[in-house]
Amino acid sequence: MTPPSHYDALGLPVTATAQQIKAAYRRQARATHPDHGGDPAEFRRVSLAYEVLSNPQTRSRYDRSYGAATAPDARTDSAESFAASAAPPRAPGQRGPSASDTPVFVPAYGSAEASTGLAENIARQQIHGVPRKRGIFGAGARLRREALSVQLLSRQILPSIPSARMVNGLHSPADNGFIDHALLAGYRLALIDSMLLPRGNFRWDGRTLHKDGRVVEPPQLAPAVRRMQELFPELNVTGWIVIHSADGNLHEPVIDYTRGYDPDGIAPVHVVNAARLVREIKQFLTSGPAPNTVHVPSLARLLAGMHS
Repeated sequence: MTPPSHYDALGLPVTATAQQIKAAYRRQARATHPDHGGDPAEFRRVSLAYEVLSNPQTRSRYDRSYGAATAPDARTDSAESFAASAAPPRAPGQRGPSASDTPVFVPAYGSAEASTGLAENIARQQIHGVPRKRGIFGAGARLRREALSVQLLSRQILPSIPSARMVNGLHSPADNGFIDHALLAGYRLALIDSMLLPRGNFRWDGRTLHKDGRVVEPPQLAPAVRRMQELFPELNVTGWIVIHSADGNLHEPVIDYTRGYDPDGIAPVHVVNAARLVREIKQFLTSGPAPNTVHVPSLARLLAGMHS
């Protein structure tokens, strides 16, 4: 029985254009994503199909070997070879992958599908890039808050999630600005921006912060979250703005929430202090269907978006 082709996985004819491949992938990725109730095996098949067909060189090789895809010695870029590299089915009662497990690279290095161009030694690094000085005015405050975030994430998150990869200083695809930090683990991406505010109680109403009659506008992270979700349909993308205190107290400032606003609800961006950030990011990254996965194509694209 002939295995489904990459074109079948995306529901496309072999004459599909690059634009049609991209549109079909976004549609199929959303439909099959495990976070949205899809089948993990089907999602992997859709992701591999896009990785092969979106690159003109790998698509050309695949098209040339298309007729021999079922031959025993013609396994390059085939759906069958990808399925063989996937984890075997779990026995009843056997636990699923845990965020504390040894990272699994997808595609696996050394496999026929590992054509992302990202060197393995780079993919194995947990931290990429450093906060860089940008602009003239206020650079000191930016460096301070970004350094606090890097310290917090590298000490409180990365050791407990070996698959997590932190990328610092990304160009925002939504405007000419930057995204301070991104954390990728499994098929989840957390975007993190920050503020440095005095100690005390602030109230968050879902749009602005309030303190003693003063209104504080947080960074506009939501457009970047929405745009990154469009660019990375294989991932679940959510944003956080962490409010740091100058003395590094993780529980200050205190963030209260307006009545009717659910801080645990679904929102594109959450505003939290450092202690709550650690708790929410851990929950977000570890509760996905494959938290010990390093999705190499997504990591490669994030690294390409770092500022220099």
